[in-house]
Amino acid sequence: MKYSLMNLLADAAAGAATEEISGGAQIVVLLVQLLPMILIFAVFYFMLIRPQRKKDKEAKAMLDGLKVGDRICTIGGIYGTIVRIKDQVLTIEVGEAKTQMMIARWAVRNVEQLSVTNDAETLI
Repeated sequence: MKYSLMNLLADAAAGAATEEISGGAQIVVLLVQLLPMILIFAVFYFMLIRPQRKKDKEAKAMLDGLKVGDRICTIGGIYGTIVRIKDQVLTIEVGEAKTQMMIARWAVRNVEQLSVTNDAETLI
């Protein structure tokens, strides 16, 4: 059986005409195709975006709540006590000699609630 190009095109057109989908069914097909993308976005939101926003909000509240006398740890691992706060700059005392250092407010990792024991002293 020899098929000419015209016969092949006619068969393809006839097949396409019989596979037409109604308007309602097209919406269902579109939703089925978009469903995996929607599910992927939902997973990313609940596993990545939402927890990061919560963590950022807690960090901002901690930085806004800093006060003189708080024991802090910087992102560089320096433990000190806040002695002065001026806008976005903190002055902290470090070590036995109570050396004063100026640091940026954003450089505070956390406020220490527990005592920190060092070889030379107990800090709190």
